Amino acid sequence: MHTKTHPIATEPGLATCQLTSCHYGSAGSGKKVYIQASLHADEVPAMLVAHYLRRELERLDLEGRIRGEVILVPAANPIGLSQVVHGTPLGRFDLASGVNFNRAFRHVAGELKTTLAGRLGPDAAANVAAIRAQARAAVDRWEPLDATQVLKKTLLALAIDADIVLDLHCDNEALLHVYTGPALADRVKPLAALLGARAYLLSAGSGGEPFDEACGRLWWELAAHFGPAIPIPPACAAVTVELRGEMDVRYDYAEQDAQALLQWLAREGIVDIPPAALPAPLCEPSPLEAVEPLHAPQSGVLVFLKALGDEVKAGDAVADIVNPVTGATATVRASRDGLLFASTAHRHLLRGMHVCKIAGTTPFRSGSLLSQ
Repeated sequence: MHTKTHPIATEPGLATCQLTSCHYGSAGSGKKVYIQASLHADEVPAMLVAHYLRRELERLDLEGRIRGEVILVPAANPIGLSQVVHGTPLGRFDLASGVNFNRAFRHVAGELKTTLAGRLGPDAAANVAAIRAQARAAVDRWEPLDATQVLKKTLLALAIDADIVLDLHCDNEALLHVYTGPALADRVKPLAALLGARAYLLSAGSGGEPFDEACGRLWWELAAHFGPAIPIPPACAAVTVELRGEMDVRYDYAEQDAQALLQWLAREGIVDIPPAALPAPLCEPSPLEAVEPLHAPQSGVLVFLKALGDEVKAGDAVADIVNPVTGATATVRASRDGLLFASTAHRHLLRGMHVCKIAGTTPFRSGSLLSQ
C-alpha cells in the first residue's frame, strides 16, 4: 500500500488543502476499483466505512490477495470538511460558488464522440481501452477555474478509467439505498443484496452531472452514438451507495457495510476472501423516475405520521405541517404507492422544503431527478 497527496488549494497567503488517496494492489494487473467517501463532506458515515476498508485492504495487500488495483479516497472533500460556519459543518455546497459538490463534474462523452471517430472497431476490448485512454486525456484537458474544480478534476482523474466506481454517501435520514444505471442493474444487484439495500434506484441520466454518472454514463451514451456495429459494453460499474442517514455513525454499521463492499469485490474477482452466501434481496430495481419527493405546503413544525420503511398507498397521510402561530395544519399525502425510504432531519420547515422520498415502481417524473 502507498498513499499519494494531491494539492487542491495552494495559493500563497491563503488557506491550503490537499487530498489523500490510498493505493493497493498493482496497476494494470487486473481490474481497477475506485472508492471514495463523503464527497458531501458532512455525510460522515462513509468516512467510517472507509476507515474499515482501509484496515482490511492494507491486510489483504500485505497478504498478496488483491488481484488488480484498488484506490481508496477516505475523505473526498477537504474543502467541504473545512467549511464550518458558527459551529455548523456545511459540506454539501461549496460556500464560494453555491454549487453542490456532487454536481457539475465534467461529462466527457460529447468530446469522445469526436475524438473516437474512426478509431473504434469490432473488438470490444480494444474499444474499451481506446475509450479509457481518450477519457483520461479529456479529463486532463479540463482547466479548473477554482479550487473546487481542481478537487473535482482530481477525483475524476483517479476514477475515469476504473472498472468499478463506488461513491459512498448518506442521506439526511434514510434506509440504505443504492443508485446506478439501468445497463448495470444485473451486475450491481448482488451488491444491493449484500448491503441490505431497501431501495435500488436506476437512472440513465439523473441531471446535474453527478460524479457516478461522469464515470459510468459515458459508456452507454457512446454505445448509443456509435451503434450496434461497434461493441461498447458498460465497462464502468459506477454506483452511489447511500449509507442510511447522517446520524448513523456506528462501528457495527460501518464494519457491516465495509464487509459487504469487500464481498462484492470478491465476486468481481478483485479481492481474495472467503465468499459469504448471497442474501435474499430486500428490494428489486426500480426507476429513479418512480421516486416521489414530497414537499411542505406551508411553513411549520413537521410531524411524521409514517416512519422510514413503511409502505404507503396513494392518498395516505405521510406527515403534518403544523403552523405554531396560526394553528393551521396541512397534511402531506403520497400520490402514489411506494416505500418511504428517506426523509429530512429537520423538524421545522419553510414552505416548499423537502419532506421525504417515496420509492415507487412506475415512472412518472422526468428532467432533473436528484435533490439539490
